[in-house]
Amino acid sequence: MLSLNFKKSGTGPPLIILHGLFGMLDNWQSIANKLEAHYTVYLVDQRNHGRSPHHPSHTYPDLAEDIVHMMNHELLKEAFFIGHSMGGKTVMQLALEFPERVQKAIVVDIGPQGYPSGHDEIFEALFSIDLDQVHYRSDAEKVLLDKIQDFGVRQFLLKNMYRNTDGTYAWRMNLQALYDQYAHIRGPVEGLRSDCPMLFVRGGNSNYISDSDWLSMQSMFPNAKLATIEGAGHWVHADHPDALYEVMHNYLQDA
Repeated sequence: MLSLNFKKSGTGPPLIILHGLFGMLDNWQSIANKLEAHYTVYLVDQRNHGRSPHHPSHTYPDLAEDIVHMMNHELLKEAFFIGHSMGGKTVMQLALEFPERVQKAIVVDIGPQGYPSGHDEIFEALFSIDLDQVHYRSDAEKVLLDKIQDFGVRQFLLKNMYRNTDGTYAWRMNLQALYDQYAHIRGPVEGLRSDCPMLFVRGGNSNYISDSDWLSMQSMFPNAKLATIEGAGHWVHADHPDALYEVMHNYLQDA
């Protein structure tokens, strides 16, 4: 288990928010700003992301143990959880492996099943950037321009790049480990059943949770509910943050 980097704000019961693949804690800052009026919000960099430690292993039991370690350090017996994509799978792993630590959980646009490879082009694009030849962030963006058409995706990925004191550039994320462990990242969570109360929120334009997926998911998470944010894709928190916040807040506040 690793000691993760996190940011803590607000007052009230603890709420831990976990980002997705290639992300970092501030991806959820705008929603955290609203939630901190009601909760003590922990925005967390998962291992191999942001300012958290790097490690060659990146499995969901690894990620879940990291969060339990953080909770123990913060003297948190239990917490509310929100997780998106890879972070959502971490939350599911916690609910399956450490259900006593999960008061309520919200999983955004991901299911417990394995998924086909969907990030090959992103990995290829990121590895094509020769950091020794990057003198300005724009140099890296020029490399990505021909490989990743979506401006928002390019900006999201380039947030992972930082400048050293000597002027050279580096990745905050552990790109090689994420590539090497990608089969685990897109693979299923490990466990059979959890009775933790959970809300799955899917984007109406996303195919990550189909109706047939939901039928099978209910046997693993019998106390789960499903909500759909119409018009949103996989990045629900970026596409429709206000609608997502309302759904999440109502669920967390519902006794």
